[in-house]
Order: sequence, then C-alpha cells, then structure tokens
Amino acid sequence: MISRFFFPCPLPDSGEIELPDALAHHALRVLRLRDGDPLVLFDGRGGELAARLQVRGRDALAVRDEYHALERESPLSLVLVQALASGEKMDWIVQKAVELGTSALVPLQAERCVLKLSGERAHKRVAHWRQVAISACEQSGRNRVPEIEPITGLREYLASAAVGSRLVLTPVEGRRLASLARPDAALHLLVGPEGGWSDEELAMCRAAGCVPVGLGPRVLRTETAGLAAVAALQALWGDF
Repeated sequence: MISRFFFPCPLPDSGEIELPDALAHHALRVLRLRDGDPLVLFDGRGGELAARLQVRGRDALAVRDEYHALERESPLSLVLVQALASGEKMDWIVQKAVELGTSALVPLQAERCVLKLSGERAHKRVAHWRQVAISACEQSGRNRVPEIEPITGLREYLASAAVGSRLVLTPVEGRRLASLARPDAALHLLVGPEGGWSDEELAMCRAAGCVPVGLGPRVLRTETAGLAAVAALQALWGDF
C-alpha cells in the first residue's frame, strides 16, 4: 500500500516539492521509506498527487509523477455534533467519524460531560483532534480534511446560523432512521455524553427543531452510538 501524506500548503503545479520537516521525519524515520519509493500527497482541496521520494542528505523531496483529480467524499453532507467523551474516546470518535465520511465534527460541552475543557486546554485538544482527522484522511484515502470546529455549548450551537436538518439521538421516543425522508441539505447528528442528555437539553433540542431518533432497544455508549448512526445514515443516503 502506497503511503499517503497531507501536505499543509497548496501543492505546486510543477517542479520538485520540498517536504516539511515533520512530513519528512514521518516518511523516513517512522515509515522507513527509501529513496525512489512511491508516495501520494494531498493538500485537502481535493485530488491527489502521485510522486516518488527523493532523499538528498537530510532533505527529502517529492518528484512529481501524475496528478489525479479524485473525489472520495460522500454525497451525504453529514456533520457529527458530539458531546465530549472522556479519556481517549474522543480521539477514537474523531478518527472513525472521518473514516466513515463525515464532513465536519462539532465537539459539544454538554451538561453531563465527564470531560470539561475550556481556555488553552480546549484549544490544544481541538488542535490535537484536527491532527487525528488528518491522519485518518491519510489512512482512509480521503483528499478533503473534515473541519473540527471549536468546542461549543449546546445552547450556543442551537442558536448558531441555520443548518439543514438536525437529528438528536435519544434512547426513548426516537424515530427509526429508515422512517426519515432523505435530507436535501446538510444533516447534523447530535450525540449526547456518557451521562446522557438532561431533560432540559432534550427540550432545547426539540424547541430548536431537532428530530429525536433512536437506534433500537439497546442503550449504546456515546462512542458507539454516534458512529453506528453515521454508518447507518451513510448506508441510507451516502455511499455505503
């Protein structure tokens, strides 16, 4: 399998490409690529560049081969609005949501979140999740990196600019996904925290027009529920 790398600047149209230090270190020291090995570069704007690695002393360059205008994005624009999960669960959620084809992820500070983030800690964690998303794109073949939005509260999110359709996962009174009409715009999926939504939060969601949906009779963990729903929605209206 040819190694894929996110290039942090727009790819030049011609000439050799000098690889940034972090990218070169990963290629040479972590993946142990050698001079002449094939690789793929993408800059997040769609499409990818086939190239070959050229090592000159401590410098690493990419010699252009052929550009491919490939799109691997789902026809379903799906935004995962995920309440913060503790430990490494958020890393897992971000990674798998990107692999499953979500177009963006909104980390949400809900009332019953075990993890509480604000200020500099919040900024650093979001930056970390953005790197997780890039790595997931490198692995899964996506050429557009989903946006990881800043952490926001539920009230602020619901009051934000109008979006397409909003679904909120709830273990009770939720409609089956298969009973819903195909969305004609972006679809936002709200997933609660480990402690579940509070009654007030659910009332806020309903007042904002969110449609309650469920995933059957079993109660799923937050790191399972959102990803299961994303996969089901991709099977209904995406590219699964």
